[in-house]
Amino acid sequence: KVIFIPGNGGGDVNDPSGWFPYLKAELEKIGLEVISRNFPDPIEAKASVWLPFLKELGADEKTILIGHSSGAVAAMRFGEENKILGSVLVSPCYTDLGQESERVSAYYKDPWQWEKIKNNQKWIIQFSSTDDPFIPIEEARHIHQMLDTEYYEFTDQQHFGYPNPKSEFPEIVESIREKISS
Repeated sequence: KVIFIPGNGGGDVNDPSGWFPYLKAELEKIGLEVISRNFPDPIEAKASVWLPFLKELGADEKTILIGHSSGAVAAMRFGEENKILGSVLVSPCYTDLGQESERVSAYYKDPWQWEKIKNNQKWIIQFSSTDDPFIPIEEARHIHQMLDTEYYEFTDQQHFGYPNPKSEFPEIVESIREKISS
């Protein structure tokens, strides 16, 4: 099963101008159950709300988490304490970037437990872009180094859907297809 985790700010995971609906359709074609639900507390995306919500959605050792931005951060924090099959991190960061809007989520107050994140899943795939207007590429590269992710760095994808809409993301589909077939 796959669970989508959106970024903070209140975006709708089922908005057809975004890439989650495309992924849902494509991943269902290869036989995966996809849970595409909007999360409670969508603006601040607090860890105290989002991590228990992932449990409510049934995240377990047979689950792939696909997180975008703050959702990728939530996926990493969930992986510290819970076994999952794998995760896809799109535009992740590991600091609050000096922004109160990120700090309120409480994902950044405790040290990262990188080894636990790695050991609680079989694989981690990461997508980042050097022209991301929100997440400096050094954040992404640090996460890649600490988690030994399967890493894809683009130069022209910005924040993978913002400010320019992105309605498809075939690279994620192919990466997951490869992981579940091996």
